[in-house]
Amino acid sequence: MDVFDKIRNMKILLIEDDEWIRDSLSIFFEAEGCHLLALETAEEALSALKNQSYDLLIVDYRLPGLDGLELLKRIQNKHLEAIKVIITAYRTDQLISEAKKLNVQGFIEKPFTSQTLMASLSHLIEMHNYRQKRRPQQF
Repeated sequence: MDVFDKIRNMKILLIEDDEWIRDSLSIFFEAEGCHLLALETAEEALSALKNQSYDLLIVDYRLPGLDGLELLKRIQNKHLEAIKVIITAYRTDQLISEAKKLNVQGFIEKPFTSQTLMASLSHLIEMHNYRQKRRPQQF
């Protein structure tokens, strides 16, 4: 099973201020039949997240206005089931520490290729599904 089989039925929210990356990823995911909403700012994402839940949040760390971590802080008590991924060229120990507190499951470092993106997402989805199966059922 390839990664697109895993994510084709997922709702994906991408927040990326770089127009080239945002448009390229939109075309890439949509060509594979994925449900993707691509936005430029964290403020737009907050608005979108009020009305819709997403299975996969791919968030750029450095955004104009609110950064990616601040966005995730504001939604940390909502959208608990979503897989959260940060895209960054500025990966530091402090960023990793802060992100883990917000239940970020992974990082994708810039620059990246479609192959590294898909490999990372595939791994994160597998890990997420494994954790979901192992979690005690709540009644």
